[in-house]
Amino acid sequence: MDFGGVLTTSLDDAVRRFEAREGLSEGAVADGWYRNPAMVALTHDLERGRATQSAWNRRLGRTLGIDGTGLLGRIFADSRLDEAMASVPAQARARGLKTGLLSNSMGLAPWNMYQGFDIDASFDAALVSGRHGVRKPEPTAYQLLLSMLEVPGGDCVFVDDNAENLPPAEALGMATVLHRGAEDTRKRLGELLGVALAPENGTALTPTV
Repeated sequence: MDFGGVLTTSLDDAVRRFEAREGLSEGAVADGWYRNPAMVALTHDLERGRATQSAWNRRLGRTLGIDGTGLLGRIFADSRLDEAMASVPAQARARGLKTGLLSNSMGLAPWNMYQGFDIDASFDAALVSGRHGVRKPEPTAYQLLLSMLEVPGGDCVFVDDNAENLPPAEALGMATVLHRGAEDTRKRLGELLGVALAPENGTALTPTV
């Protein structure tokens, strides 16, 4: 499964709150980032570990006409672990299933979306794009994670909140779930995996020591 937007609260909601705080019009970040070819290319380099957050922050800050200091962290400041999803990996592992994380990392410093969580201990395999130099939806990222898990694609279910990231998983035989909310995702995972996944069971991601 993915991390940001699946195991966390909505990233889109965090962006909208950031825009309101900064006095930006709704959709300003999408126009300056997602619909800006230069920013998209820089983001891909950041996700692969080929660019720095400071360079990304400066570029988007100039584009939006605001201070770029710590910008990525400010944009996602309202993102939090989704308590209704956080226990799913541990519940799956407790039922004898392997779990894998496949996440585009947006760099790991100074802002780190995984801060406070030991993702390597929380999953049987964790592929973070900045560590491995590959990003979704590149097929290599999915193939590498399957190799790390030592399982065939046909035995897997992949969960992501971005529809663009699902077809490469499906091409490898995985069932897919487009995450739109914790209740629906848990229900669909339960149906596909043949296990019951409760909203909470007291065990979330492993905290860092």
